[in-house]
Amino acid sequence: MTGRAGDVATHLVWAAQGRPDLVRRYGSALAVAAPGLSGRDRIAVSGDADDAVPLVRDLLAELGPGFRPFGDAGLIAALARRIPGLAPTEPFYWMETAAPGRPPRTETAAPGGASGAFGVRWLDAAEERMPEPLFERWFPRSHAQPGRSGVSRWAGVHGGSGLLAVAADAWSAAGCGFVAGVVTAPEARGRGLGTAVCRFVVDALVREHGRAALMVDAGNMPAVAAYERIGMTERLFDAAAVVA
Repeated sequence: MTGRAGDVATHLVWAAQGRPDLVRRYGSALAVAAPGLSGRDRIAVSGDADDAVPLVRDLLAELGPGFRPFGDAGLIAALARRIPGLAPTEPFYWMETAAPGRPPRTETAAPGGASGAFGVRWLDAAEERMPEPLFERWFPRSHAQPGRSGVSRWAGVHGGSGLLAVAADAWSAAGCGFVAGVVTAPEARGRGLGTAVCRFVVDALVREHGRAALMVDAGNMPAVAAYERIGMTERLFDAAAVVA
C-alpha cells in the first residue's frame, strides 16, 4: 500500500507504516490501528459514516479506550455522535504534497556550500541532541523530540548562538514521509528559516517516499500559510477520544 491506492487515503498509508495487513475494511470504510504512532495510540479511518461507525466501534472494543480515531472532520463528528462515550478533541489540518517544495522568492542561496538554502542540512550523529534546548523552551509538547522513538533524523539551520530552526523526519512510512518537530527560535522568526527547513525535509521525503505529510493545529494559521507556500495542501481533520 503506497501513496494513494484507490480509496486508500494518505493518512491510512501513513498509519499502516508499511504494513498493509493492518488495514481493516467494513463496506466503504477503512481503518488502521497504530499503537504509539506520533506519540499516541491512533486509529486512522476513512469512508462512509454508516460503515465507519461499526468498524471503529468494534476496534475500540477490541483495542481499548486509549485509541483515538482520526480522519476527516465530518467523519469524526459523525462517529462522535453515534458511538457512545466518544467525543471530538481539537481540529487540526492534515497537510500533504507529492511535489517538491516551492522556494519563496525572497530566499537566498546556501552559504559556504551547505546542503540547502539558508544553510539547511541534515544534522550528523554528533549533533542529534542539539535541538533539545529549542524544545525545552519553546515546544515542550512536541511528540517529535531528540532521542524519542520514531524520529529518524533532524534537519536544521545553525546561527551564531546554535540551532535557529529544526524539523524532523519522523514516523515516515513507505508511501508517506512525515514531517514533525518543527520549531524556530523566537529571535530567528520572520526570516523564513522554519519554512526553509520544512521544505528541505519535504523535498527529501517526496523523493524517498513519493509523498510527504504533516499535522498542524487548525488555529496555527501562520504555520498553515507557511506550509501552503511550499506547496502543501490541507484537509480539516479531527480526532476523537473515549471520555467517561
